Amino acid sequence: MSVPSVHVQQLTKRFKDTLALDDISFDVGRGELFGFIGPDGAGKTSLFRILTTLLLADAGICTVEGFDVVKDYRQIRKISGYMPGKFSLYQDLTVEENLKFFATIFGTTIRENYDLVKEIYQQIEPFKNRKAGKLSGGMKQKLALSCAMIHKPEVLFLDEPTTGVDAVSRLEFWEMLKRLKASGITILVSTPYMDEASLCDRVALMQSGRIMTISTPQEVISNYPLSLLSVKSGDIYTLLGELREYPGVHSVYAFGQSAHVAYQKNDITPESLHFFLKSKGHKQVEIIETVANIEDCFMELMTSPMKE
Repeated sequence: MSVPSVHVQQLTKRFKDTLALDDISFDVGRGELFGFIGPDGAGKTSLFRILTTLLLADAGICTVEGFDVVKDYRQIRKISGYMPGKFSLYQDLTVEENLKFFATIFGTTIRENYDLVKEIYQQIEPFKNRKAGKLSGGMKQKLALSCAMIHKPEVLFLDEPTTGVDAVSRLEFWEMLKRLKASGITILVSTPYMDEASLCDRVALMQSGRIMTISTPQEVISNYPLSLLSVKSGDIYTLLGELREYPGVHSVYAFGQSAHVAYQKNDITPESLHFFLKSKGHKQVEIIETVANIEDCFMELMTSPMKE
């Protein structure tokens, strides 16, 4: 079996009383687009900082392309590209100056590796003389990715790269990641956006420093054990509370302007639930049978006992 691009075994990291990473293990294959999905505080940034040699773990083994993150940190920095969650380029330097600076650090030039970042950089090249601090969120995102790629890394670590950017820029960014993956680069990306999970080859769903499950997005959804109803009424806030009172309801969560009601099959029928809500005075009640998405799966895993 080939050596994984990234190997993590029983990794633990604590900050005083906070357990940021709790004995996590996983492997990422070469050329894989692997996503870490979870809210703030799940441990995603601590994990990425350890893998990019910026933070020391308390316990565990981590390797990137066979190099140990402690012993071989110099080699890992040469073969890795890292895009932190917070925009960290030099705000007072222009677009072109930032890219030149990062190329120089790694002993290369924009010209030497231009083909690697061409498709991304061309979108911001018309603004190459603009200071980085004056760029829009989407343009900062593209510049940061270009700087992370300019030295031709084998593994790319992207920590919440689409947070704070508009929907169009998010879509464009994931299209860029697909093209980078097609070139053979291993990509690890973290995100709090559940809908981005479906764009990864495999995902790890994280909460409170632990990995709840690792699988393909399709397998995560297919393993959802409950039935679901999407319920709407004219009063969503009252609706949530009263749905939780209904016999047979496993869980209720708000999804936009509707509520997702999870239940064991045969415990509830749409007709009986509709009658119940009408008796509570709800108007404009709409109940539709629906299928689970990644967010439904995440919420269910959060309330399930962790497998040891």
